[in-house]
Amino acid sequence: MGLGARLRRSWNTFTNKDPTEEYISASGHTYSQRPDRPRLSRGNERSVITSIIVRMAVDFASMDYRHCRVNDEGSYVGDVDSYLNECLTLAANIDQSSRAFMQDVAMTLMDKGCVAIVPVDTTDNPTITDAYDVETFRVGEILEWKPAHIRVRVYDDQTGLKKDVTVPKRTVAIIENPLYAIMNEPNSAMQRLIRKLSLLDVTDEQTASGKLDLIIQLPYTIKSEARRKQANDRRTDIEMQLTGSKYGIAYTDGTEKITQLNRAVENTLMPQIEYLMAQVFSQIGMTQSILDGTADEQTMLNYYTRSIEPLVAVTVLEMKRTFLSKTARAQKQSIMAFRDPFKLVPVNQIAEIADKFTRNEIFTANEIRQIVGRRPSKDPKADKLTNSNISQAKQTGSEGPEQTPPDIQNTKEGENQNGK
Repeated sequence: MGLGARLRRSWNTFTNKDPTEEYISASGHTYSQRPDRPRLSRGNERSVITSIIVRMAVDFASMDYRHCRVNDEGSYVGDVDSYLNECLTLAANIDQSSRAFMQDVAMTLMDKGCVAIVPVDTTDNPTITDAYDVETFRVGEILEWKPAHIRVRVYDDQTGLKKDVTVPKRTVAIIENPLYAIMNEPNSAMQRLIRKLSLLDVTDEQTASGKLDLIIQLPYTIKSEARRKQANDRRTDIEMQLTGSKYGIAYTDGTEKITQLNRAVENTLMPQIEYLMAQVFSQIGMTQSILDGTADEQTMLNYYTRSIEPLVAVTVLEMKRTFLSKTARAQKQSIMAFRDPFKLVPVNQIAEIADKFTRNEIFTANEIRQIVGRRPSKDPKADKLTNSNISQAKQTGSEGPEQTPPDIQNTKEGENQNGK
């Protein structure tokens, strides 16, 4: 490309400005923070509950969700080239990638107890036909329940506002938390833990509020109005001494006695919080080692089976029921979620596992290389399901019968002659 062509075709974001684009970008509402970000309710941001919800949401979003085609046995065959599959694998909307969208679904589901996946842009009107494809998704908070409709609050990326819209139930995927009785019920273990943590925060704030909480015992009885006024003047004098002094020092009379009340008072909040924390961990199938990243493979497998799999199963089933018509399901279309089982395998076990999978003709060599992050080999043998530890028999052609070796054929002819 010549110098003149480069100057004409070059583009810089800050120097090349289109007045129309500048006008479009300046319109609409402006926020200092991302407006569609999910925000947890009920004071969860100030407690350990946030760590649990975020950890489970991240693991939920790490699954591989696909709009795929299956065989008669329900096994995965391949992906379907559709807008729905693009939403599940690449980008769900203009603001969120597919992984960020699924994390948004999980966080809202565990915080609210129920969430709606609303198709915003579709190829056809979903209220009059089932033959449509979903182009963009949004997570909606359910506000009202009606017999055949729900009212949801959804972020509108055209105006930059969250709007309350009424949509038919059959056009949105309504997902309920399978752990609702543990996490979202008013008297559940997690809600009780949240309330106890809030009480602990209030107690800590009162303790660290800066008050001295002193009782001054004066050397005379306070029964008359004059004595009461004298005691108030004495208290005011001590307050002025403490606030006006550089180091907060005051003096008292030798006959006066001061008692401080803001000592650490023993209460049962911490034992109750520890008990409820253990109950929540055991009921949702999580341990402290999962949060701090020291859990072993068996602990993580139990966590994925008891905690993450129920969330993934109800989400996939509801999306399949809502966004795939009966005709699409008859054409062997489905929505499935996959988890990479090799993420938890230590490096020193990869070689042994790779040998077992290739020897039993489950994975090819190139599939194993893809798992460990290596480029595929150009050797044609690397794409075949063969056991390299056993010499493979040479396949004969289909032109004629198998030929007998010459030495064996001569031996047979000699035996026939001797027999005659």
